[in-house]
Amino acid sequence: MTASVDRFPLVNERAAEAAIDPLFLDRWSPRAFSHEPVREELICALFEAARWAPSATNLQPWFYLYADRDPEISAFRSCLTDRNQVWANHAPVLAFALSHKIPEGKETPNRWAGFDTGASWMSIAIEARKLGLYTHAMAGFNPDSVYDRLQVPREQFDIWAAIAIGWMGDPADLPEDFRQREKPSRRKPLDEVVARGLFPDRMR
Repeated sequence: MTASVDRFPLVNERAAEAAIDPLFLDRWSPRAFSHEPVREELICALFEAARWAPSATNLQPWFYLYADRDPEISAFRSCLTDRNQVWANHAPVLAFALSHKIPEGKETPNRWAGFDTGASWMSIAIEARKLGLYTHAMAGFNPDSVYDRLQVPREQFDIWAAIAIGWMGDPADLPEDFRQREKPSRRKPLDEVVARGLFPDRMR
């Protein structure tokens, strides 16, 4: 059990239907973050994990921008929706997951870039839990603000997600509507997300 979980214990009612590493059940997306800084070597470890993710024809389309200090992190925070800023502004590290629209030396877009960037993001999330850190990926951000305020070339990059990174904070510090949801979420049954053989009629 990590130090962050010891400080703010939460009941994790998740149960796997097959034998998997407990780390997958322990990974969830809290909103309560501590202001405690994350050491640079730990941040580097997260992105090193992302670097080794698989990708189509090994194009490695992902690119991450992150901030852990002012003035940069204030600019990052300003790109989030107002609702996400309520809690994510407490996270000591914010990042944006980008991908190259057209691979270097190619002429056509990489249609698998989003899929591959998602794989690299999952690597970050799992490595974070191994280190005792938590992550929370967000769709609630303004892409135009990211392009403009963070000086991202629009013609070269897609923006997929914002990511809050840090240590577990006290859920009691969250607004009431967030506090009620501050627990690991459930998942659909396994038979609702996979089938052997031909596409099942039950899913049509």
